[in-house]
Amino acid sequence: MAQTLRIIKKYPNRRLYDTEISSYITLEEVRQLVLDGENFEVRDAKSGEDLTRSVLLQIIAEHEEHGQPMLSPQLLSHIIRFYGDSLQGFMGPYLERSLQVFLDQQQQFRSQLNNLMGQTPWSMLNELTERNLDMWKSMQRGFFDAAAQKAPPEAPPARPAARGGKKAG
Repeated sequence: MAQTLRIIKKYPNRRLYDTEISSYITLEEVRQLVLDGENFEVRDAKSGEDLTRSVLLQIIAEHEEHGQPMLSPQLLSHIIRFYGDSLQGFMGPYLERSLQVFLDQQQQFRSQLNNLMGQTPWSMLNELTERNLDMWKSMQRGFFDAAAQKAPPEAPPARPAARGGKKAG
């Protein structure tokens, strides 16, 4: 089943209107659409011009400003140098293929790691926590059982042997 194209209109006041939900949305909500794998386009409300790239670049710029940046100044400088270069047309497809190879390798690594461990890291951590909790409960039961047992009653002290009136002789 093909996913339908979601249209977001950008108005002159820079507001974004999601036609699917009939509501204005923020850049962060557009970012969430990307994370969710939604298929969408951002279009100028008047001219119909495709503004998707510029909105995505704006999201990247905002995330690069706040938090830990992904794109170093050196990387950005290299990209800028390709504009106007005879190889500019090859750079975009090259970066796309490189990123796809990286994503494929990342998925393969995760799959191999899950197969190796037989479970996800979270389930492994949960299992370890449950085992530790079971051991703790067992130890507590042992302490309580030991405390609940009464010490066996002491035997009455032995009486000294009576000395008879007989003399050894």
